[in-house]
Amino acid sequence: MNKRPLIVFDVNETLLDIEVLEPLFTNIFTTPGRMREWFAQVILYSEALSLAGPYVAFGKLGVAALQMLGQIHGVAVTDDHVWQLGALMTDMPVHADVAAGLAVLKDAGFSIVTLTNSPNSAGPDVLDRAGLGSMFDHRFTVDTVRCFKPTPATYQLVQDTMAAAPDTTWLIAAHAWDTIGAQAFGWKAALVTRGVNAPLVLDGIPQPTLVAHDVGEAARAIAAGR
Repeated sequence: MNKRPLIVFDVNETLLDIEVLEPLFTNIFTTPGRMREWFAQVILYSEALSLAGPYVAFGKLGVAALQMLGQIHGVAVTDDHVWQLGALMTDMPVHADVAAGLAVLKDAGFSIVTLTNSPNSAGPDVLDRAGLGSMFDHRFTVDTVRCFKPTPATYQLVQDTMAAAPDTTWLIAAHAWDTIGAQAFGWKAALVTRGVNAPLVLDGIPQPTLVAHDVGEAARAIAAGR
């Protein structure tokens, strides 16, 4: 059993800024807010596919969701739009607070990994290019188990590989559906709101162990509570 407490980071929106996609969606649909609608549909259908059984890579699902929204709103989605989406999704910038937050956790003795719905990059990814790749002890992708978060198999992959104790494992994520999944699996969870997300408050639904505005704030709170 790994004696170092483990921090598991979601990647898209938690570490990477998906707002870089907004100008493309505004250009395609000429209506603000379509990017968030698209992202919600991608997550919805990733979970639907995991329940139903079929699996496709996250990027392909993102393209299909974009084309679906085009049909819904009567807007032509071109091959160039598809190419631009793919290029942007592989080059989203790292949030400014991430590097300092990672350093706080490393200094506090945590083991740090990522768990993302996206497949591994063929070469250096944005975390590598930002000089942060060495901060992580492992990079996990749901592509290994061929189902998306919050399917328990995705968290099990990390726990088994890292030989981690559930009661000393944290997920840090910008999405309540992810924190709910991790907590149902037995982990602690920090919800990073980034000013656009919030906990889902319902009886019987686990609430985040802590709620923070960004990764830096979450990291400081977790390190202080050790």
